[in-house]
This record gives sequence, structure tokens and C-alpha cells, in this order.
Amino acid sequence: MKKTVFIIAIIVISIGIGGCSIRKYNERFERLYSGFKTVEVKTLIQDSLLNVRALEIIESEFIAPAYLTSNGEFGILLPNSLFSHVDSLKNKPYYSHKINLSTDTLKLNFRALAATKEKGFGISIGSPALLYALDADLEKNKIVYQENHPNAFYDSLEFWNDNEGLAIGDPTEDCMSIIVTRDGGNTWTKLSCDDLPKTKDGEAAFAASDTNIAIVGDKTWVATGGKASRILYSPDKGDTWEVFETPIVQGFETTGMYSLDFYDDQNGFAIGGDYTKPADSSANKIRTQDGGKTWQLVAKNQSPGYRSCVQYVPNSNAKELVAVGFKGIDYSNDAGNSWTHLSDKGFYTIRFLNDSVAYAAGRGRISKLTFRE
Repeated sequence: MKKTVFIIAIIVISIGIGGCSIRKYNERFERLYSGFKTVEVKTLIQDSLLNVRALEIIESEFIAPAYLTSNGEFGILLPNSLFSHVDSLKNKPYYSHKINLSTDTLKLNFRALAATKEKGFGISIGSPALLYALDADLEKNKIVYQENHPNAFYDSLEFWNDNEGLAIGDPTEDCMSIIVTRDGGNTWTKLSCDDLPKTKDGEAAFAASDTNIAIVGDKTWVATGGKASRILYSPDKGDTWEVFETPIVQGFETTGMYSLDFYDDQNGFAIGGDYTKPADSSANKIRTQDGGKTWQLVAKNQSPGYRSCVQYVPNSNAKELVAVGFKGIDYSNDAGNSWTHLSDKGFYTIRFLNDSVAYAAGRGRISKLTFRE
């Protein structure tokens, strides 16, 4: 199961279109075929200043990716069919409608994006950590949470439902930073370290692809990394927590899990490694089949090496995975035991629209990926 169904209230004012909703994956049927052999990469927007690690898919009458950037921009790529009356846009597959949340004195870097039926939400990294309720009308964007601790650094953001969500970040005390909303994102509360597992020395998280959090129903898994790389698990939407060990490479600030995904409440996969040693594949891919309690190394000493994002292919019975990173795109059709390198084109993050189409973002571009047998 991918992300919970959300409706993101953006772009309505500027273009007069409503009813956008985050794509809900239909996993009632399994695909029966031999697996992907190729991937077509179609660049939708290219800009040397673009740097995107926070990406979601919007769908109603049209399908388009929404994103936040390291330069403080909030945008959505709208299909040019909506602008047939504008001559200058006729030859562009998508039009980038964007606003900048940075100011002359405040330069924002966003790595996480999520949404409810009413609003989009994005949280910046660094201090002050600012969580915005997002709207296409710039005057309606507002800060709903702020944290000024010098060690504040939030990595990922996700919602259980329209009212309840969480963001996770690096420790400011002796536990991971976790903030929770129970009122649709209007207010956020930081959980006490008394209610969370204690971190190990050098344990934190990576803001590489906004995929440190996986949610299936009320169950939540959070991937940490660094000198210790473990799974924080909550069975009850963040009310109680426990911690599970993993065998992924760890011990240094740059090692550990960079991305986590769960297909259902039993089958999960995590990937990472060490971005300073991108070819090292000795212990960078792990799998669970018991809801995250135990993890096994898979594809040891086999490519891919370091990757920043992994996602299950919808409708694949937990067998198919795609991983992306700055070294390219890789695919597995046997639950991660073996992998095929499909492309050298690098991305930071990926989101599936259906069982053969995804959108990916990274440095300099956002692209549509079409996987084929």
C-alpha cells in the first residue's frame, strides 16, 4: 500500500481547477508478466537550479506532480492541454506553476511534502524548522509549526488520514524528533522523549527522498540512519513506539537506511548504503516479511549500490521494486533478491502513478518514467 489518499488544495485559485487528489493505488489485482525490461524517461521540466527531493502525484481531470525544492519553491507541473489558448505554452508538455516561500532574509530548503483533503504541507530542514500549510494563493500559505532548536532538522512528512499526520527529524535530545497533528495539520505537538525509544550515539535520519516514513493503516515504520540505523515502529498512529534492529551497513554518519517502503503490513524493504561510496553494495538492501520485527540482507555484493529511494511497484504482490539514486534506476522482480539496471539517469525520489508509470525528481529535472516489458 502506498501513501494514504489525500486531496491537495493547490493551484485552484490560479487556474480555476478543483478536486485534485493524491493518487490512490489499486492493488486488488496482481500483474502476470515477466517483468520490466526497459524504462522510458521523458523530461517534463529541466532547470539547472532545480533540486527536488519532495514529490507527490496529483490526479483529477489531469495528472501532474507537485513538488517542493531546496530553493524554497512550491510547484505543480500542469499539462499544457489546460493552456491551449496560450501560444507560448503549446510546445511544452507541462507548465510549471510555482511560488517561492523564501524571503530576502529567510532562505528555505524543503525535503518533505504531504497533503490532506484541505491543504498541502511542507517542512523545511535546518533551524528554524518551519512547517507550512500550503496554498496556491501566496498570502494563504502560513506557518503552522516552528522549531528553533539549533539541531532541528526534519527529514520526512506523512499522514495517516485527513486529520492525523507526523513528521520525523534528527534528535534534539536523546530521541528522534517526532511531531504529530490530530486536527488536520492546524496544530502540531512534539512527542516527549519519555514516550520514544532512546537514540544510539550518532543515530539520526536522512532527508534524501521524503521516504523515511512508511504507513499501512494505523501502522507506522520510521527508518533511522547514521552510526546506528534502526526501525522505529508504532502500531497505533504514533501513540506508542518500539524499536527494531537492522543489519544494514551502519557505523558512520553517511551510512544506513535512506529509504523505506511497505507493500502491506508484513512486507517491507529498505535501501541506502553510503553515498560517499556509491558502488558499495555489501550490505545496503534489507527486507522484512514479519512487519519489520526482523530484517534480512538481500543481494549482498550485488548492484545496485547506494540508492536514495525505493518503492514497491503497485499490484506486484510485494515482488517488484524500483530503486533510484544519482547513479540511476534499478528494478527487481523477485522481492529484492536480484536487480536489473535500467538506466543511468539519476534521480533522488520516485512515486508510482500505477503499475507501469511513475514520476521521478532530482537535481535539474522532473521526469515521467514509463516501464515496459
